[in-house]
Amino acid sequence: MRPALSVLAAALALAVLRPAAAEVPSVVASIPPVHSLVAAVMVGVGTPALLIPGAVSEHTYTLKPSDARLLDRAGVVFWVGPPIEGYLAKPLAALAGRARVVELLDADGVERLPARSGGVWESHDYHDKSGDELEDHGDDATTDGHVWLAPANARAIGRAAAVTLSAADPANAARYAANLATLEARLVALDDDLRAVTAPVRGLPFIVFHDAYQYLERAYTLASAGSITVSAERKPGAQRLAELRAKVREARARCVFAEPQFPSALVRTVAEGTGARTASLDQLGAGIAPGPELYFTMMRRLAGDLAFCLRG
Repeated sequence: MRPALSVLAAALALAVLRPAAAEVPSVVASIPPVHSLVAAVMVGVGTPALLIPGAVSEHTYTLKPSDARLLDRAGVVFWVGPPIEGYLAKPLAALAGRARVVELLDADGVERLPARSGGVWESHDYHDKSGDELEDHGDDATTDGHVWLAPANARAIGRAAAVTLSAADPANAARYAANLATLEARLVALDDDLRAVTAPVRGLPFIVFHDAYQYLERAYTLASAGSITVSAERKPGAQRLAELRAKVREARARCVFAEPQFPSALVRTVAEGTGARTASLDQLGAGIAPGPELYFTMMRRLAGDLAFCLRG
């Protein structure tokens, strides 16, 4: 049975077995790409709230009092997990069962890749804002959390959203399942489009600002050769900058990519004198209106910007 059809069957079963909910639950999604996929599943039923805007980094965000109130009122919360939003671990634990909290790294069908570290890959070291190490979450600390950058994982996230929302709101289970079927078809088409756009630049080396693109690289045989830094709070020293310049030359990297959530001066410094071009990649959807279309717009822009710079 196809995934969307199996979810539809499960949703309809839930609708029969459970009493209708009085109202659509309050839903919160952590970052814009996740929010977009959840919003696509909720079309015609409700609109999820977005916690973190795309103009700031998911690694360095600080929760505001209004964010805490949003979480406190939530009936369902979708987040990626500690490798991406470590500052959410304690607030979500404090909800203590008052909301359905879905950690998407653990969702069925989500492929997880190990975080890269050492050499030209800036190590991933996650702390909360107090500087304390995050509580143990099994092997999450060694997992690359940027799972949404593979359309296959986006489909798994959509399925997790449909199953969770159907359980929380059985009166609308059939609508969630129908929306999921539409979303999955669009994601298959998106995958085909991205494969065509990136095909001419497969294997061409480039440097990224932080190591966020491993899932995209694996899906489309792209050749990132290193990262500058993992966050704006951990700027590379002179030795690291020298190593990166050497790597750019050695790998004959065509591009060094900045990100709109971080200062771009470091990128210019790394590329200076190497012959590499500079451009920007956006894996969060900064400047794109939140909603069901954000994910598709973001991914097409991401692939297009990468291919444009590498083609030269």
